[in-house]
Amino acid sequence: MATTHALIGMAIALPAAYALPELAPAVLLAGLVGGLFPDLDLYAGHRRTLHYPVYFPVVAAIALAVAALAPEPVTVGVATFLLAAAVHSVMDAFGGGLEMRPWLETADRAVYDHYRRRWIAPKRGVRYDGAPEDLLLTCVVAVPLLLVLEGALLELVVALVVVSAGYALVRKRLVGIAVWMVSRLPATIRAQLPSRYHEG
Repeated sequence: MATTHALIGMAIALPAAYALPELAPAVLLAGLVGGLFPDLDLYAGHRRTLHYPVYFPVVAAIALAVAALAPEPVTVGVATFLLAAAVHSVMDAFGGGLEMRPWLETADRAVYDHYRRRWIAPKRGVRYDGAPEDLLLTCVVAVPLLLVLEGALLELVVALVVVSAGYALVRKRLVGIAVWMVSRLPATIRAQLPSRYHEG
């Protein structure tokens, strides 16, 4: 789930937020945004356009080294963003495939490896977004955030957990709704949607 990635991004930011409390809100938000960033390609080459399971970790490692040598707001924020985006990109290889009903395990594509120029097959450690194990991961990652954060950031974490639980409850039903809605769109709009929306 996008919410899982967002919370993992925030959890990644916790050590930097603890070490540099004056930067905590900005660093935590950088982690959240970095965790969400790769999924901005959802309707344009999903898991290929903004997912870099090889390049993001390399760039993040360089950014972390720079931030360690010069811990300024920009360097720490950029390093946190890139690390969260890297973890997201790598994690998607351990999830389900690119299909409307990933619990059927019919797809052989999880995330694109630009370095090797091929798709990485889904490992299905988390079978699909919104699966019970995805919600469990969300809750586990949220625990340290719930224990440490306060104010608006704490409320944000609680909201993300609640949204995650709601999504997990209706995940499979959403496919039928999406298929029904897509079938009623004008043909010109339907043609612009990713092929998985035409699975029916």
